[in-house]
Amino acid sequence: MTNRDFIVVTTTHDDEAKARELAAKVVGERLAACAQVYAIGSVYWWEGEVRSGDEWRIDFKTRADLSDRLAAFIGEHHGYDTPEIIGVPVVTGSTGYLDWINTETAN
Repeated sequence: MTNRDFIVVTTTHDDEAKARELAAKVVGERLAACAQVYAIGSVYWWEGEVRSGDEWRIDFKTRADLSDRLAAFIGEHHGYDTPEIIGVPVVTGSTGYLDWINTETAN
């Protein structure tokens, strides 16, 4: 596998407990090897106006070939009408860490 075979998929949630629950479900399904949950402040356009609020960002480390399954899972288990689901390729990474992601995700 090469670096390009891995991605980081990001979503957000408005509640820390729900964000951590979603992270645990995804990792438990082996759709990601790990998830990082952290607080952020968001500013966004929604329903005709600028809004802002505190959210919890979740970054999932996974294989690129699991991206469609992961996106579908997030969509099914997320409370937002339109959840953010964005995947970005891994450009570089340590061989040991990428091997770990490969080993710990679904086959």
